[in-house]
Amino acid sequence: MDLLNKNMTKNEERPIKVVQFGEGNFLRAFVDYMIDITNEKGMFGGDIVLIKPIEFGTMDRYHAQDCRYTVSLRGIDNGEAKVQNRIITSVKDIVGAYEEYEKYNDLAKLESLRFVVSNTTEAGIVYDENDKFELCPPNTFPGKLTKFLFTRYEHFNGDMTKGLVMLPVELIDDNGMHLKECVLKQCANWNLPKEFVNWVNEACVFTQTLVDRIVTGYPRDMAEELWNEWGYKDEICVTAEPFALWVIESDKDISEELPLDKAGLPVIFTKDHHPYKQRKVRILNGAHTSFVLAGFLAGNDIVLECMNNKLIRSFIENTVYNEIIPTLTLPEEECKEFAKAVFSRFDNPYVKHALLSISLNSVSKWKARCMPSFLGYIEKFNKVPEHLCFSIASLCVFYTGSEIRDKALIGHRDGAEYNILDDAAVLDFFKNESGKDAKEFAHAVLSNEKFWDQDLSKLDGVEEAVVKYLSEIRSEGMKATLEKYFA
Repeated sequence: MDLLNKNMTKNEERPIKVVQFGEGNFLRAFVDYMIDITNEKGMFGGDIVLIKPIEFGTMDRYHAQDCRYTVSLRGIDNGEAKVQNRIITSVKDIVGAYEEYEKYNDLAKLESLRFVVSNTTEAGIVYDENDKFELCPPNTFPGKLTKFLFTRYEHFNGDMTKGLVMLPVELIDDNGMHLKECVLKQCANWNLPKEFVNWVNEACVFTQTLVDRIVTGYPRDMAEELWNEWGYKDEICVTAEPFALWVIESDKDISEELPLDKAGLPVIFTKDHHPYKQRKVRILNGAHTSFVLAGFLAGNDIVLECMNNKLIRSFIENTVYNEIIPTLTLPEEECKEFAKAVFSRFDNPYVKHALLSISLNSVSKWKARCMPSFLGYIEKFNKVPEHLCFSIASLCVFYTGSEIRDKALIGHRDGAEYNILDDAAVLDFFKNESGKDAKEFAHAVLSNEKFWDQDLSKLDGVEEAVVKYLSEIRSEGMKATLEKYFA
């Protein structure tokens, strides 16, 4: 069976419009997938060059397949499990920033280049005063980008029409703003000309983005089965869910240059991405965090099992529709449609999302994802949100343990051990407090201002509700308590 290559696909000659820092699964199944569809519809007319921005790793598999690869979307569509396959033909090349520095640097001189996409992980957008302009390339991503932009600025003699549009998708707050700040700091650190700084500020666009798609990566366990189905080998294929959302905030309108939305793709251009981020964090992530600990203690191991459990599914849906959505700023119907899509994603039979994986750092996650809804509900309705109070009690029970081993607090479910993973200080707190009676334990958790930046025990009715649920779970078990209060 032959490897996938360009001789097996339709090929069009297109100018390079995009350089992409990062060749990982997410970008290839999200950004490159969308650009490929827009090219197919004749609405973009540009190709992508992938940049390998780190020293280690190999590009051999990409070159062997002429940068052709398959994206296989697997999930629920109108209530049915479906698979959609697409061979991506819009990636022209892959270049190593270290191995092929001159070739990489020359990309900055391309007349056709317009967009810079990046996904260098949350730790990638960082300013380092010790980074050096003389390095080929500089160490950090902001350093690499600053020098790349300076190369372009010099090559085109400061032409204000040759600026680039930055599209960072790193999962940090205000990613574009933060990236620009790092670039400007690097300009100052390297004493680059004021005229160049003005060009960065005026000619270039740093967008802020929100991205959403579960990318499950290379299907190692069924690759040969898929190759037999497709009729070719593909060693860089990538699987993902069908759902996707890309929200792009920009001071300058770039939607005509990047008409992804006009190609029918789930892309929103906006002047403020924050309401969409609030919706995603509070509904998608908040739903996860509010039920996974209770779901695990009730005997389930993956999200899909929870969704197939009528009682737990009802708990999740009531949490989202009755306690989270009423506190959001976007229109209620938009939020309900988003929630409907979220539940469809949770129902995806192709995604085995482990509850223990989601449970990592649950205290800080609850603060970021659930507490705004919790406080918003109390403020709006002047009563406690029972489902979210129950999720705090579930957190207390899940974090119950008396032994820390290999940096994990050891919990127990039906006699079997499980690892509770969080910051050392959090684990020490629960090791010392979780053996106390329900009232003392609940008060210690709720009043811990290091967890919540405030004393939640002072909110009317909250401590009483948490103590009630905590006592019942301890004495009757998670399943029986869920049935008693939420069936």
